[in-house]
Amino acid sequence: MAETFKRAAVITSITKLTEDIYSMWIKEKDIAASAKPGQFISLYCKSENRLLPRPISICEIDKDNGMLRLVYRVVGRGTEEFSKYKVSDKIEVMGPLGNGFHPEGKKAILIGGGIGIPPMLELAKQLSCEKQIVLGYRDETFLNEEFVPYGQVYLSTEDGSAGTKGNVIDAIKENHLEGDIIFACGPTPMLRGIKTFALENGIKAQISMEEKMACGIGACLACVCKSKEIDHHTHVKNKRICKDGPVFYAEEVEL
Repeated sequence: MAETFKRAAVITSITKLTEDIYSMWIKEKDIAASAKPGQFISLYCKSENRLLPRPISICEIDKDNGMLRLVYRVVGRGTEEFSKYKVSDKIEVMGPLGNGFHPEGKKAILIGGGIGIPPMLELAKQLSCEKQIVLGYRDETFLNEEFVPYGQVYLSTEDGSAGTKGNVIDAIKENHLEGDIIFACGPTPMLRGIKTFALENGIKAQISMEEKMACGIGACLACVCKSKEIDHHTHVKNKRICKDGPVFYAEEVEL
């Protein structure tokens, strides 16, 4: 596993993508040099009232310039604090953390749902196989145009305002998409549906699981999920999402 660093990164840009979603570029060459698609970093608040770090997936990696892009939704006081930072502000970060996606297959279906969409962008950039990209939204879209250079993009929205009306599985079926590997990140109900679809169609699937975390390094066991096999760390059928994941093969975990 790549070395993990704790550093003071510098914010180089921050923009608002939607009402509650922000894009932030930070400069930290050691973390950027080690990062892989599907990994995440932990960001520390400046407020003394918020001691635990906030895990945020890596959206893009610019190794040449030592920079990382984070796209996150404001859901609490921590992410609200981050949204108010300015260019040139420093932020304490730790990473890269977790296990990312493993490139494989000749024809891939990349699936992102909600705030699980950002980590799929760097994967789309790095995969060299044929790519079909399915992005699922509740209503308002974001980042979808940035995927266009890397594969055919299909959208689904719950309200039918863009693409297929329904979810990502509906979009896959409506567009008759096929592949030999699925890469996915999103909420658990979406991943549960993808696991079922993959098993029914004999397709391998790597899924990145979303979960609230505390330490982010596998020590506190706050983000465990049920697994098929007994974990050597806990000696029960559990996996630590932050340490053993967040990316798993779908058959490894119970959803």
